[in-house]
Amino acid sequence: MRIRNAGVVVAMTLALAAAGCGGADEPAATDSPAAKTGGKLVIWADPKRTVALKPFADKFGQENGVTVEVQEIADEQQTTFVTASQQGSGPDVMVGAHDWIGNLVQNGAIDPVQLSAAQKGAFAEIALKAVTFNGQVYGVPYAMENLALIRNTDLAPTAPASVEELVATGKRLKAEKKATEILCLQVGQNGDAYHLYPLYTSAGGYLFGTTSTGDYDPKDLGVGKPASIAAFNKIKALGEKGTGALKRSIGGENSIATFTGKKCAYLVSGPWAITDIKKAGLKYDISPMPGFAGGQPATPFVGVQAFYVAAKGKNKALAQEFVANYLTTPDLAVALYQAEPRPPALTAALDQIKGTDPDLAKFQEAGKSGAVLPAIPEMAAIWDPFGKAEAAIIGGADVTTTVNAAAKTISSQIK
Repeated sequence: MRIRNAGVVVAMTLALAAAGCGGADEPAATDSPAAKTGGKLVIWADPKRTVALKPFADKFGQENGVTVEVQEIADEQQTTFVTASQQGSGPDVMVGAHDWIGNLVQNGAIDPVQLSAAQKGAFAEIALKAVTFNGQVYGVPYAMENLALIRNTDLAPTAPASVEELVATGKRLKAEKKATEILCLQVGQNGDAYHLYPLYTSAGGYLFGTTSTGDYDPKDLGVGKPASIAAFNKIKALGEKGTGALKRSIGGENSIATFTGKKCAYLVSGPWAITDIKKAGLKYDISPMPGFAGGQPATPFVGVQAFYVAAKGKNKALAQEFVANYLTTPDLAVALYQAEPRPPALTAALDQIKGTDPDLAKFQEAGKSGAVLPAIPEMAAIWDPFGKAEAAIIGGADVTTTVNAAAKTISSQIK
């Protein structure tokens, strides 16, 4: 479940849930009545996390005298969860990306999670910030992720200092017939705002401004501003009518495979790509995404995967007990990491595995200057228009006309 897929546009038609759990600073329950009287806990997760969760769910069930079912939801997890929640057929606990939060709260689908101050302090600061919305914690974070530049060190021994240097090396490798592509950065026919974001920010663009408290401000839309038009002009120069570094023929279905097939020296991706790279036997290294020469830093989004308590679950007390007091232990965090190697959000778990996986520190370094992926509901209006504008511009469309049209579409969807 890559964070890009978390940006599914879901209709935001319901008001905030009228009922919720206690304030975010309440101490977590340690003796949940539900855990003593039996019942059933239903957890929804994607395929990889389902496998990792099952033994821990079984153990929780045995210790508390309850039945725990971990059910696999393979596609469109957010949409499926919201629809099921509205119909009263959803789970008690949902596993998903943090940028769902604004939409899920708007739809009354999740409750705040009750964590003590000590439990909050056990997580990486950026992970806790990601799951905090309107001053309340709405999920228990378990993993963090961000994009980085992954390179085939046989083709590119050193990390490029700029986008221009990367393109020059890629063009040389193509001329020498050692590669067929300059860069593997997924675009596809509909664009990909998540993967383009580091280049967009380095060129001076932004999506939303921030308030005095540092929160994203939906009233300050960056798309359509002069800075975004200037940014897309730089991106167009990398496109199909320019250097050819960015191409619509490279998308989510083939970007990693193109890299592991040794057709390009550089891949922009996240921790989820490493398993395939290792299977291919490639020599590789990981470094921060370079920016344009003389430009702003290339800022990747930092995403967090989290466990949510369903507002309309049939056993909410048991769900709170599970996410607050069981998921905050290092053993489960390490097991989830082993199922898919994304840096754990729990500091103790991260410290436990750091020495065994040097890639963790490199992805953390690449995400050090990252921005938390916006979880505000208005972000749902960004993905599709921005992505389609990106794809069109990379294909050669007029920048000003295309960006202004995207801005108009986005603005019309933001109330």
